[in-house]
Amino acid sequence: MASNFNPTLESNSVRQILESLAIPFCQYPAICGIDEAGRGCIAGSLFVCGVVLKNPPDRFLSQLKDSKVLSQITRDSLAEQIKQYTYFHLVQTSADMIDAKGLSVCIRDSLLEILSHLNAPFYVFDGSCNFKIDTLKTLVKGDSKLYAISAASILAKSAKDAEMLQWHEKYPQYDFAHNKGYGTKAHLNAIKKYGFCAIHRKSYHIKSLSNLFKLCEK
Repeated sequence: MASNFNPTLESNSVRQILESLAIPFCQYPAICGIDEAGRGCIAGSLFVCGVVLKNPPDRFLSQLKDSKVLSQITRDSLAEQIKQYTYFHLVQTSADMIDAKGLSVCIRDSLLEILSHLNAPFYVFDGSCNFKIDTLKTLVKGDSKLYAISAASILAKSAKDAEMLQWHEKYPQYDFAHNKGYGTKAHLNAIKKYGFCAIHRKSYHIKSLSNLFKLCEK
């Protein structure tokens, strides 16, 4: 679980992180942090967000954490603040596009779009894969280590949650308000009962749903 950030207490650890990425400490405030939400979902869009901080106050930075350890109410509140204190670019890719192009291609396209829209000396993506983008650095668990990535994580997750709440109104039988598009047991059982809806990623081959996927392919 990520702890609260503190610019003073964590300066040494940040220096070490940046050294491991070959990023000068003086460039720290200007880096672009990138994270995604919805990669592991079986329904709804993929959201990839890039963030560059613009002189945020310490009281704001101290609230930033990995989005997964925050409540939805806190995430949504922070998301509004993040928009005030950052330059950001959010890319949404639909389930249909993911089915057509493949998840990896969609993530790479989203990353390239962010790099083209946000001007930064360095770009750091949460995780270990740079999707063959030479100018993109990666940092495992970066959403709990660097402010900009935490902010990107929060914006992406808040957008994903909002999307799934909207779809819940149209397709309440899948309980998107709670599962947010992830393949929970209850969600899979709902698919078995009602079949797929328009926002399910039908290219995802889940063993327990193999018969349904075969019907979709015919």
